[in-house]
Amino acid sequence: MRRDALFRRWLLAADVVAIVGAFVLTVGLSSRSLQLTWTGIAGLPILLVGAKIAGLYDRDEMLLRKTTLDEAPRLFQLATLCALVAWLAGGLIVNGALDRHEALFLWLALAALLIVARAAARIVALRMAPPERCLFIGDEASAETICSKLTDHCGVKAEVVAQLDLDKAAPWSIDTFSAPRLAEIRDLAQSMDVHRAIIAPGWSEAEPEEILNLVRTLKAVGVRVTVVPRLLEVVGSSVEIDDLHGAKLMGVRRFDLTRSSTAVKRVFDLLGASIGLLAVAPLMIAIAIAIRLDSRGPVFFRQLRVGRHGHRFYMLKFRTMVPQAEAMKDSLRDRNEAREGLFKIAEDPRMTRVGRFLRETALDELPQLLNIVMGEMSLVGPRPLVVDEDRRIEGWNRRRLELMPGMTGPWQILGPARVPLREMVAMDYLYVANWSLWTDVKILLRTVPHVLGRRGL
Repeated sequence: MRRDALFRRWLLAADVVAIVGAFVLTVGLSSRSLQLTWTGIAGLPILLVGAKIAGLYDRDEMLLRKTTLDEAPRLFQLATLCALVAWLAGGLIVNGALDRHEALFLWLALAALLIVARAAARIVALRMAPPERCLFIGDEASAETICSKLTDHCGVKAEVVAQLDLDKAAPWSIDTFSAPRLAEIRDLAQSMDVHRAIIAPGWSEAEPEEILNLVRTLKAVGVRVTVVPRLLEVVGSSVEIDDLHGAKLMGVRRFDLTRSSTAVKRVFDLLGASIGLLAVAPLMIAIAIAIRLDSRGPVFFRQLRVGRHGHRFYMLKFRTMVPQAEAMKDSLRDRNEAREGLFKIAEDPRMTRVGRFLRETALDELPQLLNIVMGEMSLVGPRPLVVDEDRRIEGWNRRRLELMPGMTGPWQILGPARVPLREMVAMDYLYVANWSLWTDVKILLRTVPHVLGRRGL
């Protein structure tokens, strides 16, 4: 389709710019008189073919959300291979050969430019491409959830143009997946110019073979298919496919972290928090002075939260409200904008002038770096709830407390006021079930534009 071709062309152009730019920078900044050879220039198509084989141009076709961070590990692999070949090839690619420092610079430049160029290419392609027209096949509750995820989120440009609730509609209750019914769905998709079908297979009597026939029918007319997996809502997406002599099995990873993974996460937190405290210490001093000059009361706000394994601790923030804020809370509950037990007001009258700025820029969260150093919090993790909110969490959702609570997490990127408590704890559970160090790095990187966009935390 033209929409998919647009993304492929822009990604191809981005890779060319990144690879050529990395080599030009390496040669130009070298203290020696290096030059690219014709052999090196002729090798560019080979690198692009390697990127094609790695699936770096076809991945976006399968996804609603176009993101560069998720493919960063493969881009690092491509950059590593390219830099290693350029170093080992001697004078074949660069006249004069690269030394170790130049090869290291080439590797870093390649990795950085590939990520930046591809991210920019996707932004341009998303703006140029028309919205992806989606047909949702499933119940109304699932449709409402998916529709809310398609709006106001970076990397997504799609709209649901029609919905089929095969359980609710009487004409579909009998022989739902017969040939005539499948033909009707196919004709509907064609008549409405549907680009993608989103299937939420929640029908009680639907057999896997019938759903497969539905998928085949849609793909036969060029409609891309996305399936909402029910099983993965419980086990998470971190599974390994096991091929048992032709039988496909899913191996589900253990839920809790191993001792080595816990140690790696703790070292990452300590390094990140220590460097962060050193970097922002002057800013924190300036904020403390501004708070004291703006209103009476303490600089820090200490709030009792529930941490790992249910242990309670006092989370630190810069004070953003008047000292009697808690006493005023009951009188403002009718203005609460959050849902399901959370309390948040966009224009909270209890905030001070300095506090409003701190909330908008998320600078009030900086003292939590001290909580991290003290071992009470993590850079990334489940949201630390207040005691009243924690009492509402029951069943398997309490497994979210297996990890240390974090300054940021998957719910932060969406904005906590827009995420109901039930959905937030489910996101936390899946974060714990699928933890990896790279997941933490991605969430931290995605938090940066969220904060710079002044959407607060």
